[in-house]
Amino acid sequence: QVQFVESGGGLVQPGGSLRLSCAASKSILDMYEMGWYRQAPGKKRELVTSITPVGTTNWADSAKGRFTRFTISRDNANNTIFLQMNSLKFEDTAVYFCNTVQGRGLFPWGQGTQVTVSS
Repeated sequence: QVQFVESGGGLVQPGGSLRLSCAASKSILDMYEMGWYRQAPGKKRELVTSITPVGTTNWADSAKGRFTRFTISRDNANNTIFLQMNSLKFEDTAVYFCNTVQGRGLFPWGQGTQVTVSS
């Protein structure tokens, strides 16, 4: 079973930046389109952005225009994907997770990493 460990979250002021990491326990990045998801308090988990095995990046339809401040990348050799988040806003406060886009998460969810945007 694949496990994910997300890290890099924290407290940041509006306009600041963070870089999140997600390490997978197995080599799956060249097999699946991987996505970063987030869940804000009281809201459903939503897909933010994803990266395909060949490196094409996408944003969820509902996220287009909202998350161009975010950039997803990956390091296949280390089974890790990243999310660079710039110009953070209060509404970006959420727990961020990674998982496959297929099935909106084929594998067990990790604990996520908390991002809090506050002044």
